[in-house]
Order: sequence, then C-alpha cells, then structure tokens
Amino acid sequence: MLAIIGGTGMTQLANLEITHRQVIRTPYGEPSGALTFGRIKDHNVVFLARHGYGHTIPPHEINYRANIWALASQNISRIVAVASVGGIRNDLGPGKLVLPDQLIDYTYGRKFTFFEGGEKPVTHIDFTEPYCPKLRKRVLKAAKLAKIELLDGGVYAATQGPRLETAAEINRLERDGGDMVGMTGMPEAARAREQGISYASIAVVANHAAGRGDSKQHVDINSVGPILDDAMMRVRTILEYVVEADGD
Repeated sequence: MLAIIGGTGMTQLANLEITHRQVIRTPYGEPSGALTFGRIKDHNVVFLARHGYGHTIPPHEINYRANIWALASQNISRIVAVASVGGIRNDLGPGKLVLPDQLIDYTYGRKFTFFEGGEKPVTHIDFTEPYCPKLRKRVLKAAKLAKIELLDGGVYAATQGPRLETAAEINRLERDGGDMVGMTGMPEAARAREQGISYASIAVVANHAAGRGDSKQHVDINSVGPILDDAMMRVRTILEYVVEADGD
C-alpha cells in the first residue's frame, strides 16, 4: 500500500476520502499524529502530516523513527513524501516542482537509525541512491499523464532548521552540489530504507534560497503561502495519478 507524507503546505490531503484514523503506538515514541486511512479514486492510501495536523512540530523535533515505524507496521511498501524547499539552482524558482534524485545531509542531533541500543546489531544500509528509482519513474510518469511540469533530478540539501539559512550557508551548499534546501529530507529517507520501504519525494519550491533571486536581501515569508497553495493543488493532481498507477 502507498503512503503519502505531507509537509509544510500539506497538512491535509483534500482529495482523500477518509475511512478512518488510527493512533499507532511505537517503540520510539509518538508519531507526528494519527495515521489517516482513506481512498483516492478507489485506491487505498495512508496519509501522515509530518509536522502534525496543526503544523506544530518543527523539523528538528519530528519523530522520524516513530513516523516510519508506524507506517511500516501497517504494511506500507511505498512512500511518496511532499516537502517544501528553497531553490538554489537557477531554474528552481518559487512554485516549481522537483523530484530530487540525490541528497546531502547536514542535520545533527536527530535519531539517525533504528539499529542502535540494546542488543541490536550494527547495520549498514546501502544509500548510494537515496530515492527509489522505480518509484521515481512512477511519479514522473504520473506527472506526465497529468500534464504537470515536474523537474527530474536534483540534489536535496537537508539542513537542521527551523531557522532559514544565511546567504553564506547557501553559497556553501551550492559549492557542495546542492540544488535545493529543505529541513526534513533526512533522516526520513534513510529510515524508510532501513524498513525496506520504497521512498521518493516531491519537492515544492516555496522561495528562492537566501541570497538568490528575490531573496537576495531577505526571504519574504509572507509570499510563501499563496505559492504553496497553488503548487500543492498540482501536487495533489500528480498524487492522484500516482495512486492510480499504484494499483492497491
């Protein structure tokens, strides 16, 4: 079954016909909220709001382990995550949709693995390709069928948050190869890999990153809301096509 994790701008999935909600208790504490079960175009889907349904959990305090464990406990095999980002690359202006294919992790102090503590053995996962190539192809095909532009590929730079970055930090991320910057891509992607869940992420460019474009002097937070509202409508349409292709 497919799960959708919503980020900033998507605390609810408007096109989801809800059947029930379920609170999941995990060995790692409380998830961001109850899992919402429902159907999109007669296909079963589970939805989880990453920041909580009231958008009250900042990126560095999200219980990524509990979220992924809760989804895995419901036999979820695929996750399409949605995340807001700042655009570093020149063509990644506000409102653009991107399907990243690589990431760089700059976060710290987060719980990075299920395999720690007690008698659990040290486990090393292969993370050469952090996003599932097969699921990425499915999402790209869905966007094409929906006739919605979804840029293929890019490096997601995951920072700690919740503050936005300085212009100098963005310069560094660009030198490192980052094309976009967000705060939730890790350790979420790695936790999904540890649980054997295919994972892909649709990144929604909410603003130019600091020092870029119209964010050269400052990032206008007030302009982000309308941009995300429009972009999330397109994301929901893409997700409908993803769900149809999923077949559950």
